[in-house]
Amino acid sequence: MDSTLACLAAWMPRQRWYAAKGRPPSLRLLSWWDLAVDPGDAGAADAGARIRTFLVADEGALPAVLYQIPVVERATETVEADPDHVIGAPVPGTTFIDGPFDPAYAAALLRLIAGGGTAHGPQTTAIGHVAAAGSAPAHATARVISGEQSNTSLIYEGDGTPVICKVYRQLHAGLNPDIELQEALARAGSAHVPRPVGSIEGTWPDLATAHGSVHGSLASAQEFLPGVEDAWRVALRAAAKGDDFRVAARALGAATAEVHVALADCFPTRTATAADRDATAATWERRFAIAIAEVPEIAGQRDAAAAVYRRALEVPWPPLQRIHGDFHLGQVLHSPDRGWIMVDFEGEPLRPMAERTQPDLALRDVAGMLRSFDYVAGSLRLDDPDRSADAVRTWAREARGAFVEGYAASSGGGLDPQHPLLAALELDKAVYEAIYEARNRPTWVAIPLRAIARLVERPAAVA
Repeated sequence: MDSTLACLAAWMPRQRWYAAKGRPPSLRLLSWWDLAVDPGDAGAADAGARIRTFLVADEGALPAVLYQIPVVERATETVEADPDHVIGAPVPGTTFIDGPFDPAYAAALLRLIAGGGTAHGPQTTAIGHVAAAGSAPAHATARVISGEQSNTSLIYEGDGTPVICKVYRQLHAGLNPDIELQEALARAGSAHVPRPVGSIEGTWPDLATAHGSVHGSLASAQEFLPGVEDAWRVALRAAAKGDDFRVAARALGAATAEVHVALADCFPTRTATAADRDATAATWERRFAIAIAEVPEIAGQRDAAAAVYRRALEVPWPPLQRIHGDFHLGQVLHSPDRGWIMVDFEGEPLRPMAERTQPDLALRDVAGMLRSFDYVAGSLRLDDPDRSADAVRTWAREARGAFVEGYAASSGGGLDPQHPLLAALELDKAVYEAIYEARNRPTWVAIPLRAIARLVERPAAVA
């Protein structure tokens, strides 16, 4: 097994989903589970091929990160895989292939999700749960989506409705909200989420305590909508052309409110307590302090930002409820037939799963989308410095205003576009963006910096 871990340790840092860039992994094999190879699956008839999903802890991270690494083991002389998807050869004569890129794993994964059943390993089980309205295409071929950061998704196309299956690379205890919320919304009849197909729930040894076991999500599948675009591309194209986006933004606001209303019906809500307010205020203050260290230019705005936060703490707060949690234009698809469809309900990937499943402020999603419209304008200005700044600012202001109007009309309780809490949440999101851009895309940091300056001077959500 040492050779297997050495092989994985050499390969993992090159993968987009590996969290600790810049240092070698310190791996411990926690467990594994096996999928059966069906000789009837295309490309899976090689004698001796084995499908094994390793659960590997990287203990060089604090806290340790648990990774799910599906592997197809094949005799080296039979391997025809793209070298980019070959993990390595831990023992002579055997080659490891990254599972999602091998047809044997792709077929077995879909079979477990869409047909149900149980797979086993040492102190580990993986159980396929079929959604009530789930269906998968027959005789499907699979392809992997490129560019994902934290998961690996396969698209299955064949006879019937295409399916997209998401394999969670980093594992956490607890039901993934992407599964929980979308299935609940689908059962409630929401037209704004894809129809779920099924999921895989796992049980594995407890990484934290070294005894007992934990439960969590391993994979999920839902209908795939071909020919749709994400809202970021739709909005960016409209802004670049100077097209009026108010009707589309208003419809997106209405769809967002309808999803929030449905989530409030599907899951318990609760009143925000003094402890909730204190915790939120502490987060705002801590994030601004980090941002000053990363982006010293905003130090002079600290007092003004504190005033924005203080006003938000002085007004009544709406009930807390389940929300999307990482809402922006890239998390919304536009279907010519069904309108706006929301995806990726996992919440912020860097937050612990226990936090992502707690009731939160629905206005947090609203603030995230307002920031996203601002990013459309900002990215256009970066790409074309000669473009009229007034024109893109006007486009963003009108889109933001229309989104809030649509949300207010469909939320049932209205929405004050200058609500102090909304302004504070948008400011906090811009501060988060400043930290992110300073660390990852320094040339983009001007976008959140402009927003911070605007929000502390004129703390109105759509100004």
